[in-house]
Amino acid sequence: MPQTKVIEQLKENLQIAYRQAIDADAKLDELKKAGHGKFTHIFTAEQGFVVSSNRFLPYVQELVDDLTKLQQHTRLDPVALETLVRQLATLLQTLHAFKKQS
Repeated sequence: MPQTKVIEQLKENLQIAYRQAIDADAKLDELKKAGHGKFTHIFTAEQGFVVSSNRFLPYVQELVDDLTKLQQHTRLDPVALETLVRQLATLLQTLHAFKKQS
């Protein structure tokens, strides 16, 4: 798959994650107001994220920043690309599971 196709596919998936994160964060705000959701972060450091937040949008922003850095190179770094794809998959799976449970 050409580099531009990979970048476009990642952008599309990040847009999906962004929209889902907005909805999930709104639901988390509701839960917090109801006295639930007393956790400090969604993902652990072992999952590769630098950010530590009890909301989804900061994780989406981290991935957007990582994609921007990745695009600045003439060739895609395979290790950085693999990390980004793995983190994006984790984020999307978690968002899906959260939506399903709430």
